[in-house]
Amino acid sequence: MREQAPKRDGAMTIRFDGRVAIVTGAGTGIGRIYALQLAERGAKVVVNDLGGSVIGQGSSSQSADSVVAEICAAGGDAVANYDSVATADGAERIVATALERFGRLDVLINNAGNLKMARLGEAAVHDVDAQVGVHLMGSLYCCRAALPAMQRHGYGRIVLTSSGSGLVGFAEQAAYGAAKTGMVGLMNCISREYGEQGIFTNTIVPTATTRMSQGLLWPQMEKFLRPELVAPAVLFLASERCTSNSGMFAVAGGHVAKLEVHKAPGVQFDPNQAVTPEMVAMRFDTVCDMSGAAEFRGTQAAMEKMLTEMGVL
Repeated sequence: MREQAPKRDGAMTIRFDGRVAIVTGAGTGIGRIYALQLAERGAKVVVNDLGGSVIGQGSSSQSADSVVAEICAAGGDAVANYDSVATADGAERIVATALERFGRLDVLINNAGNLKMARLGEAAVHDVDAQVGVHLMGSLYCCRAALPAMQRHGYGRIVLTSSGSGLVGFAEQAAYGAAKTGMVGLMNCISREYGEQGIFTNTIVPTATTRMSQGLLWPQMEKFLRPELVAPAVLFLASERCTSNSGMFAVAGGHVAKLEVHKAPGVQFDPNQAVTPEMVAMRFDTVCDMSGAAEFRGTQAAMEKMLTEMGVL
């Protein structure tokens, strides 16, 4: 459904006054847009960027410093951090930068990334480790470091970044896709652990024209996939107005939609009787029939319902 931009009159503007935000990988691309727009709306921002290449090589303070300069020139408040998210120590220093400069932490946007294309059987181990280290462990380490700081105030918003490369699949991106899909599991767990304390975690699955996506997007779609069109959803998820916890959202080109994992009705064999591979083979079409599929909320809950209906439980 296409929605027109609402009139501003009477609208409740989303602001971040008094809030402190960390954006990892904020020196370029989408991360830069997040940092600039958060600051424009009143947030104090830690602009984290190692300053490396797309494939994760090298380092430089220039990218982060440039974004901080832009924010300060516009009247905002920001500080640069150049640590790698891929180590626990680096993540802790990123959070420490927020606490030492601004005294608190309210928002964490995990955006840092790298990509080295290769078929898995031909990928160098160090390239696999680098991608898993930044995307999966980097997000985990940053969340681990940020959560105690958020707990002190009973408030927090965490945004993780997944990818269609993992949820759908993309050739030569096995390490990247696997690490990005790990965001869903990370979100599901920490949202249960900390949601009752006012700390909400959500995940975006974005598509945008950035240096990482060069040559990978459909040419006819590139002009619609500006990174500025991803930022509005992220800023909402990072705001007080957002009460979603453990939500996954596809965001691209002005389109925002919730994503869910669904489960088919499947086949419930009697667990008190022997179950053979041949029985599964005979009913496999029914196993795969998605008619009547519902959101997957865990195996035991679904199984309990079916066993009760069978009269086994």
